[in-house]
Amino acid sequence: MRRNVYQVGSGELTFDIVERIIDENMKLELAPEAVERIQLCRDYLDKKTAESKVPLYGITTGFGSLCSKNISPDELGTLQENLIKSHACSVGDELRPVIIKLMLLFKAHALSLGHSGVQVITVQRILDFFNNDVLPIVYDRGSLGASGDLAPLANLFLPLIGVGDVNYKGQKREAISVLDEFGWAPVKLMSKEGLALLNGTQFMSANGVFALLKAQRLMKRADLIAAISLEAFDGRMDPFEDCIQQIRPHKGQIETGDAFRKLLAGSELIQRPKQHVQDPYSFRCIPQVHGATKDAIRYVSSVLLTEINSVTDNPTIFPAEDKIISGGNFHGQPLAISYDFLAIALAEIGNISERRVAQLIMGLRGLPEFLVANPGLNSGFMIPQYAAASMVSQNKMYCYSAASDSIVSSNGQEDHVSMGANAATKLFKIMFNLEHILAIELMNGAQGLEFRRPLKTSPILEKFLAEYRKEVSFVKDDVVMYKEIHKTVAFMSRMKMDY
Repeated sequence: MRRNVYQVGSGELTFDIVERIIDENMKLELAPEAVERIQLCRDYLDKKTAESKVPLYGITTGFGSLCSKNISPDELGTLQENLIKSHACSVGDELRPVIIKLMLLFKAHALSLGHSGVQVITVQRILDFFNNDVLPIVYDRGSLGASGDLAPLANLFLPLIGVGDVNYKGQKREAISVLDEFGWAPVKLMSKEGLALLNGTQFMSANGVFALLKAQRLMKRADLIAAISLEAFDGRMDPFEDCIQQIRPHKGQIETGDAFRKLLAGSELIQRPKQHVQDPYSFRCIPQVHGATKDAIRYVSSVLLTEINSVTDNPTIFPAEDKIISGGNFHGQPLAISYDFLAIALAEIGNISERRVAQLIMGLRGLPEFLVANPGLNSGFMIPQYAAASMVSQNKMYCYSAASDSIVSSNGQEDHVSMGANAATKLFKIMFNLEHILAIELMNGAQGLEFRRPLKTSPILEKFLAEYRKEVSFVKDDVVMYKEIHKTVAFMSRMKMDY
């Protein structure tokens, strides 16, 4: 990987590579070996189409339930353009730019593997869009997750043929005007190319990768914030000792115990004698609950890594084997089930976080009720717990299994779909709520710790809290709480968790 340039098709994508491409605004180019694979496949397809005496699905026939309709050779390009226009049915909210860029990256990578039958210029134009931040306008609803992400991918690639709209330099513009500005002719699609662009799981994958990377960051914040709450509640260290993790050695549980021992090393509070012999489950079972979510993230990561390095359009072409196979690699079931699993795992982090908030405001273990010195005149931290409880409840609704649903489409030809796109997009709603639930816990934990002074927590947590107090102050008398919640969310998003 040259500095600030990534060669698409030079090897497998990893999460580290994907993060670097996005965070460092890297440019993309096609690796020479990828160009060779793409051209070899295209040449084979042209030859096969000319020689074949039998219909080839989506190449010389219509699509879906229209697969029995043969198309004349002089209309094969028009067939592909019509496919993109007619399938561009995504609706709802515009996707954020980072998701669009991930979709472009993942589709270019999949096409570079040489089993899709596209032209080199088609893949190159996708990279041109990425490199110049010409971002097609795509909406977040409309995909059934099989045959891939048809509707959003159609919106994504309309501009390739000079149709549709793009965001460019902060303005919404007709695609053809931006193509003209760059001197790019609309791509003249050849046989199979529309299918190659529209069949695939890149909408599901892009949303999933973005969600997964955010989930990994949120878990580090969840550990740190829970450690602050443990200190504020005058909790015990026993449940975090390594020996108890080792006799039930789930990897995430072991990691969580280790993280808490590091976070709390050198704390005066954790080391002082306790009058209570055990803590409520929301504190005592942090290794088990946080750890299970980390294991879920690990599993979903493995599924996603496989997916973004796969060929997921249809039909797929195998020049070396002299085969064109109509299969089902576009079906999003592996992603749909994984995203539903991740949704449950992330919702549980919010669930246990809210329970710790509730314990902190109940007036237990020497803390004042609602964490204010003069409760009654002041409501203190009463209502932030309501807000957290509301979001926890909403997250439980979002844990409805999208993968368990299926609605027949294409007049019965596509009779089982994954709903993986819905599984992916609802992850964002869960994580938005989770961020705010954790922010409310941080506010409560930090407030509670002030009532333990002059005793100190660990150097790591004291440093973190000192930075936090520069932006969010101790609450002596009632303040407008939503502003404090928003400031806390912003603080959390900026702070590096380098423990």
